[in-house]
Amino acid sequence: MKKAILLAGGAGTRLFPLTKIICKQLLPIYDKPMICYPLATLMLGGLRDILIISTPKDLPMLRDYLADGAQLGISIQYAEQAKPEGIAQAFLIGAKFIGNSGASLILGDNIFYGKLDFYREALALERGACIFAYQVRDPQRYGVVEFGADGKAISVEEKPKQPKSHFAVPGLYVYDEQAVDLTRSLKPSTRKELEITDLNLRYLERGQLHVKLLSRGMAWLDTGTTTTLLEASNYIATIEHRQGLKIACLEEVALRMGFISQADLAKIIDRLPQNEYRDYLRMVCDEGPSSGPEPVG
Repeated sequence: MKKAILLAGGAGTRLFPLTKIICKQLLPIYDKPMICYPLATLMLGGLRDILIISTPKDLPMLRDYLADGAQLGISIQYAEQAKPEGIAQAFLIGAKFIGNSGASLILGDNIFYGKLDFYREALALERGACIFAYQVRDPQRYGVVEFGADGKAISVEEKPKQPKSHFAVPGLYVYDEQAVDLTRSLKPSTRKELEITDLNLRYLERGQLHVKLLSRGMAWLDTGTTTTLLEASNYIATIEHRQGLKIACLEEVALRMGFISQADLAKIIDRLPQNEYRDYLRMVCDEGPSSGPEPVG
């Protein structure tokens, strides 16, 4: 079973002054803190051993909110990223945590909504790395993957001025046990960061980079600005109001995945204040672990 890293670092400068008073990943996306969404994605992938990496300032708030994860049937550890020196730096910070296992990395401000079969298939790969490709209007803002005539990836570029395709690489990655050693071989970019794109290129050069296209039925939201934060909240609110089901409800995900029992969930509910969230969990608990549609991230 692969380990999981949730990178919740960064200074949150694009969200200032909101991030002056609270950790970026605890800002609300409609009715839940932002971090619930990437954490739900990891849990729905079946991952239970998770390292959360954040800033020294934000770690106490995240730890206060999620504790050690035992209430969700998972294990959460924490580590500091003193300076934001690149996404790939997460593998150096988490090297001891990862050990000889593979690891999946997700960014704390990325939301995935839809069936996660593509992710589970990637986690089942025994060799190499897997990234994902999502068609966007403005690819120059992201890492961009280019495909050859045979549909295989032939290049990956970080924020290119002239993108070679409209396929962006979302902040969700799956790597085998080579990731830590390959990251150690990277040199900082002109931005003085260890670029995740450079790590992906190492795998591409070895012929070990798999790329899965995300379907049009899959939604990928990046919540790094005030505009995208609002858009994501409106998106989640619209779906939840329409269906009467919650997205990224961690307690529900834990129950449906078999991480906790109905009795465990009942104990959680007893400790909650009287509100709509408690009422929803009571409905989930009464229905049992296998009823209703599969929860989504």
